[in-house]
Amino acid sequence: MNEKLLEIKNKLSLLSVFGDVLDTPLIYSLNNMLYGLGIEYEEMYNEQTAHLYGEFCSETYKAGGDLALAVRDIILKEDNPYLEMAVKEKQIPASLAYTAKTELALFNEIAKLTADDFKDEIKSGIELPRWKNSDVDIAKSFFDMIASIKTKGYGIFARANVFKVADDGELAPIMNADILPLSSLYGYKRERSLVLDNTLSLAEGGNAANVLLYGDAGTGKSTTIKACAAACFDKGLRLVEFKKNQLKFIPALTEKLADTPLKFIFYIDDLSFRADDDDFCFLKGILEGDVSGNANNIRIYASSNRRHLMRESFDARTGSEIHLNDTLQETMSLSDRFGLTITFSKPEKDLYIEIVENLAAEYGIKLPYDELVLGAEAFAIRTNGRSPRTAKQYIMSLTVEHKS
Repeated sequence: MNEKLLEIKNKLSLLSVFGDVLDTPLIYSLNNMLYGLGIEYEEMYNEQTAHLYGEFCSETYKAGGDLALAVRDIILKEDNPYLEMAVKEKQIPASLAYTAKTELALFNEIAKLTADDFKDEIKSGIELPRWKNSDVDIAKSFFDMIASIKTKGYGIFARANVFKVADDGELAPIMNADILPLSSLYGYKRERSLVLDNTLSLAEGGNAANVLLYGDAGTGKSTTIKACAAACFDKGLRLVEFKKNQLKFIPALTEKLADTPLKFIFYIDDLSFRADDDDFCFLKGILEGDVSGNANNIRIYASSNRRHLMRESFDARTGSEIHLNDTLQETMSLSDRFGLTITFSKPEKDLYIEIVENLAAEYGIKLPYDELVLGAEAFAIRTNGRSPRTAKQYIMSLTVEHKS
């Protein structure tokens, strides 16, 4: 094996700060190939090393075909002790800093490897597959990420702004999340300003409340929360979407994220509970401060079509419990645990038409005012009544008509 490859092989075996990258498919295949090249048996040299080289090329192609960018992305994505201390704003020991710089220099060397570095080692008798090498300074990319953790994030939080909770409780990034900007939302200015002000305060490290948006379906509750969060992404805010049956994961995720410089909205859509739902008491405890109250960088936002989040029946109201009023008060108490509760009611005609007019202008619909209004009212009667969602559906139907 030539000296350059032998040095890389030996340095890979000593990785400590970035040791976890050895388990990534690309670096694993590189390490495996270098190990194979170091075995001085003729049959191994001829029969296996070409195959190992092919596996390395395959992993490079899977990562986009650019070795330098692929290695950089691995370094920026994988956890390591240096990053963990930087996230918690701890002093980095000199020994750790030195080792990190040394290992990052190794990854810069790996990023520059070309097929020509292997041509005398892989005796396949045919031209070796090649890949691209962009001019990338991996060490600089890493330390730039460290310097901008508070706003641009780190690891998966640098790659995405919106996340869902997987079945195992881990966060999964939602790439290219479909979120409308606040400038594309019409009506409800007072309501949205309250949500935005609270979200800005959270993003900037100030006091912020847990938020409940309740009201009629289609009034833009969920859209408002996502738009307000998006307005603060560049301030280091991230949105985590929970299903109601995933509330059990909140404590573990809170503990994991509480020490980071980023801010998080834990968002629960269409929140409501059955009378025998254990999640009711669980969320009530969280809102009272048993969990999220200890994390200043996390707040819970929820939307619901119900003011009282517990679904009640007439039997419950006329039940046989001695202290029936106490029971009824408890079913209404959860919504009171949110520090900020905002109502989104179905719009009256004037607001509905205002929303329709704005959407028509945005989508380039040019109809006489009277025709536009008459069509909007007829559409609302045929569908679900006046709402921002109905207005959007009406305008989209007009765009289809005008294209046909």
